[in-house]
Amino acid sequence: MNQFNKSRRRFLKKTATGTSLLATTPFSVFQTPTAASLQTGPEKLPWYKTVTRWGQINITEKDPQQYDISWWRQFWKTNQTQGVIINAGGIVAYYPTKIPYHHKATYLGDRDLFGELCKAAHDDGLVVFARMDSNRAHEDFYNAHPDWFALNGQGKPYRADDLYISCVNSPYYQEHIPAILTEVVQLYKPEGFTDNSWSGLGRNSICYCDYCRKSFKDRVGHDIPLKKDWDDKVYKQWIRWNYDRRLEIWDLNNRTTKAAGGADCTWSGMNSGSMSGQSQSFRDYKEIAKRADILMLDEQSRTDAGGFQHNSELGKRVHGLLGWDKLAPESMALYQHVRPWFRLASKPAAESRMWMVSGIAGGIQPWWHMISAYHEDRRMYHTAEPIFNWHKANEAYLINRRPLANIGVVWSQQNIDFYGRDSVEERIELPWRGMTQALIRSRITYLPVHADHIDRDAGTLSVLILPNLALMTTGQMAAVRRFVQKGGSVVATGETSLYDEWGDRRPDYGLADVFGVHTVAMGEKNIPAEKAARDAYHTYMRLTPELRATLKGPHTSGEPKVGTAKRHPILKGFDETDILPFGGLLEPKQLDADVEVVTTYIPQFPTYPPEKAYMGTPKTDIPAIVVRTAPGGGRVAFIPADIDKQFGLLNLPDHADLLTNAVRWAANDKFTLRVDGAGLLDCHVYEQPGRLIVHVVNLTNAATWRQPLDELISVGPFKLTVKLPAGVSGKKGYSLVSGTPMAVDVTGGSAIVDIKSIRDHEVIVIS
Repeated sequence: MNQFNKSRRRFLKKTATGTSLLATTPFSVFQTPTAASLQTGPEKLPWYKTVTRWGQINITEKDPQQYDISWWRQFWKTNQTQGVIINAGGIVAYYPTKIPYHHKATYLGDRDLFGELCKAAHDDGLVVFARMDSNRAHEDFYNAHPDWFALNGQGKPYRADDLYISCVNSPYYQEHIPAILTEVVQLYKPEGFTDNSWSGLGRNSICYCDYCRKSFKDRVGHDIPLKKDWDDKVYKQWIRWNYDRRLEIWDLNNRTTKAAGGADCTWSGMNSGSMSGQSQSFRDYKEIAKRADILMLDEQSRTDAGGFQHNSELGKRVHGLLGWDKLAPESMALYQHVRPWFRLASKPAAESRMWMVSGIAGGIQPWWHMISAYHEDRRMYHTAEPIFNWHKANEAYLINRRPLANIGVVWSQQNIDFYGRDSVEERIELPWRGMTQALIRSRITYLPVHADHIDRDAGTLSVLILPNLALMTTGQMAAVRRFVQKGGSVVATGETSLYDEWGDRRPDYGLADVFGVHTVAMGEKNIPAEKAARDAYHTYMRLTPELRATLKGPHTSGEPKVGTAKRHPILKGFDETDILPFGGLLEPKQLDADVEVVTTYIPQFPTYPPEKAYMGTPKTDIPAIVVRTAPGGGRVAFIPADIDKQFGLLNLPDHADLLTNAVRWAANDKFTLRVDGAGLLDCHVYEQPGRLIVHVVNLTNAATWRQPLDELISVGPFKLTVKLPAGVSGKKGYSLVSGTPMAVDVTGGSAIVDIKSIRDHEVIVIS
């Protein structure tokens, strides 16, 4: 039995037992099971494994005078809300706290707003997450305990407007916040806590308070660095020390809440959906996911660069760390979350809806979010209801499912920190977005894989993609080698494996033996990482062999003769050109004997004046794309040219086609899903016992790359072909969006379903 089948059988066995939310007998696709019907065994599961729809009014200090609790209780009901996030304390207290210097809301008066809301929610059968915001305080607090607050290099306190920023190593976090958590539990018994700003100062600020100085000296044996310096080992140790402290805070707060409220009273500080944002805040996603009972995501809307598909990818990335048996709700703003952030204005319903369905497609649980309990713009009140009602009716198909994809795209936070440094957009995010957007464009399903989890996830994958994964540890590289030795294929780009765990450049690629490619010492001519800018250069790639002598068009005596060699499948679709635009810079490389060169580098030449726009050096032997077959039979495509970054930057279809051609070749064109038809779709396939769930999100609209979206545009028809795993017959099909049966044709071990049209999304269950 191969590793894929072993992993799959373990999953099916687990999800078919009482430890899972799924019933032992698969539901008919014509039923709509509820959360209650999913619980098995003599004991009920903890709340954080069953609450799948959330809501939040982020309370303003004025709200105690205008909070119409009875109206909002009805809103909870009509929106099928199961859990609410209610402001409790931190910067501002919404209850009559007895903790010194815990600032009560300006207009709270004698009211206990948190207590009233908590009781109302509990009376309605809802779970309460007490919301904290614990990184700042008012001036009276600072005057009483100035040593508890972060100091800059001049000994002045860090401030945010009129508030003072607290230090993560001070008693503010060690004593004050735990005291608030304990008080709230004892008074109100919320089920748990979440915290919007729990991790203190970000990476761009260094605190020099006495607590930080002592803690760092005791841990590392050095004084805190005086400035940012990525070439200074002590500065890098300061980065890691900060990560460790945030994990200590996570553990301390959980010990506090569970000691006061019981084993299920979890503390789950919110986390960003941006990997660079997590790094800037010293939040180690992998380690946090190990600790989390439930992971609360603070990723309220899309960016123009990331698009709606960022949300589905976030769900897959988070569950890859957290596990697919845990929940990851996400704060989804119903207000205009575009700078300057019109906090009280309604976001277009289509924009909110697409963000929600994209997140749900990736395994995220929906969570409507508004600022203030009173609005003059009331259009947002109608946005969540249709999605939340649909989610309730179909929640059995949207949780506790295993993703099916044979392509893994590898990432690590360490690469973001110590290789990305202060150029994360250029070195990390553009290559990642370029590669994953190329896959989405071609409807190739993939899973984000943490570099430390390659061995764990390898059994279900046939291809690993390493998009400029420049920083790799010895253990991560060894895992890649094991994958290739067992017949797995690899597509790697840019400077993958050229840097060690601290971000220091190696003399050669750490995976040179896998790539069959080596760096060449160029002395001062080496391109420094700092030159990997967002600017594109006027450079090209030359395709081999060259075919223009056989093509229609003018000819010269200098054209290369065409031999018998055929072009590599990576160049499929480029039969009428010998060059393609590149945009990056390349250095010479040394190649092993078994390496085949697919494209080479053409150095830059003038673009202006047009009279000078001809190649000074038409041809080099510098490889841009190379391929080889590894001894274990796996296929390796190494792309020193950062085509993924260039696609993320320039959006040229040629770049996307090269990338997906490389992946198709590496996978031997064997994929879980194929979708035929015109449009930009984000596709996902999941398995539950006895059935498949195919979730397709329509990204085709007039605002694909610029928010906000205000009109949904239907696309179709489509033919969907999905490979059937053992245990799924493919006899029945059902649309969860239209609520109607779908005809399924089973041919050659695959199910084929025709879809007439997709407006925002479609979910097909095949059993």
